[in-house]
Amino acid sequence: MMGASGGFPIDLVLFGMIAAFLVLRLRSILGKRTGFERPPEAVARPDLRVVEDGIAPAPAAAAPAAPARSLPDPMSPMGRTLGAMRAVDANFAPDSFLNGAEAAFRMIVAAYAAGDRVALRPLLSDETYAAFEGAITAREQAGESQRTEIREIPEARIDDAALRGGLASISVAFTSDQVNLTLDRDGKEVAGTDAVTEIHDIWTFERDLGSPDPTWRLVAARSA
Repeated sequence: MMGASGGFPIDLVLFGMIAAFLVLRLRSILGKRTGFERPPEAVARPDLRVVEDGIAPAPAAAAPAAPARSLPDPMSPMGRTLGAMRAVDANFAPDSFLNGAEAAFRMIVAAYAAGDRVALRPLLSDETYAAFEGAITAREQAGESQRTEIREIPEARIDDAALRGGLASISVAFTSDQVNLTLDRDGKEVAGTDAVTEIHDIWTFERDLGSPDPTWRLVAARSA
């Protein structure tokens, strides 16, 4: 979703305010030191519902299953690589990284489906953004829209890790239950299904550990 042009100066000021809000929101989710942190709402107690205006809480529903956190053995080659990353950046922790990677996965999938270029840009490398933006543009030109819902992420695990100088690269294998539909301009289905489908992806994130920028950016995504 790109900023709309309009009269000066009100529209430009509003656009700047919205952009600033999105950047701050993204940074709060991705973290300022570890690069990835679960947003505050994601760590709320799962057995309670939000209570407003003094309304009594409803009976607690069963908590959703937490994603499996498979961390490499610290003595394995991958574990040693992650340890080397921590030696460069003392604030790096694999479990915190996985929490943030899941948050980024959800945000990127949702932003791509919505065609939200503003939300996508700071989370992707230049080449990856160009690929996503091209797909969004093609979809818009065809008069199509995307409906995607992530129902659950049963598993998120580190699949690979590499450290070249100060450049860290971590691949995460996600198993997610999703609904994906592509609709034409009349709202008719042209691809996908409204049934929940289990999807396996491997996403690779990179970050210069010596940079003050804490963001781990998506540099590659493929089906597993």
